[in-house]
Amino acid sequence: MHPEPVPHSSPRSVAVVGGGILGLAVGRELTRRFPGVHVLVLEKEDHLASHQTGHNSGVVHAGLYYPPGSLKATLCRRGVGLLHDFCTEHGIPYRELGKLVVATDESELDGLDGIEKRARANGVPDLARLDATGMREVEPYVAGVAALHSPHTAVVDFVAVCRALAEEITAAGGEIRLSSTVQAVRETSAGVELLVGGVVHRVDRMVACAGLWSDAVAGMLGVSGDVRIVPFRGEYHALAPAVRDRVRGLIYPVPDPRYPFLGIHLTRGVDDEVLVGPNAVLALGYEGYRWRDVRVGDIRRVLAWPGTVRMARQHWRTGVREVSSSLSRRRFAEAASRYLPGLRPADLRRAGAGVRAQAVGRDGRLVDDFVLQDSG
Repeated sequence: MHPEPVPHSSPRSVAVVGGGILGLAVGRELTRRFPGVHVLVLEKEDHLASHQTGHNSGVVHAGLYYPPGSLKATLCRRGVGLLHDFCTEHGIPYRELGKLVVATDESELDGLDGIEKRARANGVPDLARLDATGMREVEPYVAGVAALHSPHTAVVDFVAVCRALAEEITAAGGEIRLSSTVQAVRETSAGVELLVGGVVHRVDRMVACAGLWSDAVAGMLGVSGDVRIVPFRGEYHALAPAVRDRVRGLIYPVPDPRYPFLGIHLTRGVDDEVLVGPNAVLALGYEGYRWRDVRVGDIRRVLAWPGTVRMARQHWRTGVREVSSSLSRRRFAEAASRYLPGLRPADLRRAGAGVRAQAVGRDGRLVDDFVLQDSG
């Protein structure tokens, strides 16, 4: 059902900055909530879903990890159902392959207990605690002492989702402009002015969904605050075809509670390729998908943020270990073989990378929930 329009606060025009899944979902929702509003989506690249949305393993998380009551937990659980319905409506493959979170030894059982407690509080459906025998019934090649099984954790093609969202926006009269970088933003008494390619666009409202550049767009409006985006590259390998049958669905380790990263895991995708990863290394550019993607200006901006230095002081040992895994396929295989024994470096093929827009506080804290700030 379409939500009821809100006539008393309806804008005539809204600009959405960012053509990833978040910006397109917001644009689509605006066309539904405010019939007749002109929605303009501005994307700086020449295609949609070009960064975080198009560079990930395609997992639809069920809500196992997020603290109950957090914005991420709330939106994750609600979003799973909405995304499933959207994919069904548009004929987009949505595969509930299930996820195992594996404790490889007794030292990880407390961490597994914590995940189970959060998952049950978040209402993750049909969650099961399994012993070593039970987990091998789900994933025959896995090794460990205990596991959590989330049978409804799914995978999807998020780029296909974005295409469908874009089609709905344009069908409702909205406009999507590619290769349109926002150069400046100014609030006025009449609304918002955006400078794009030397042309000023005047709209009633603006919604920034700029991913890796979200703090930069906020900065154009004078919102500085105590959080900045620091880019972390997550690199993937893929299992060679001869060993893909060792993984039926998704296999995850018990993550280190100090970090918002989930550790190197195995994910069977909608195309049946099995990805191994990602790790997490500080990228040398906001769009630094490879070691050779060095952007001096981006590095200066990241290092100028006090939180970056404080983060590095707190976690340098982990950083060294992650860089080591980035440079060595053997170390990558070793990480995954803790819970999938017998995996060899020769079983892995390089499979690209993504860059995570990680929010870092002024104190060096890795922020693990949404941060809302008011420009007023």
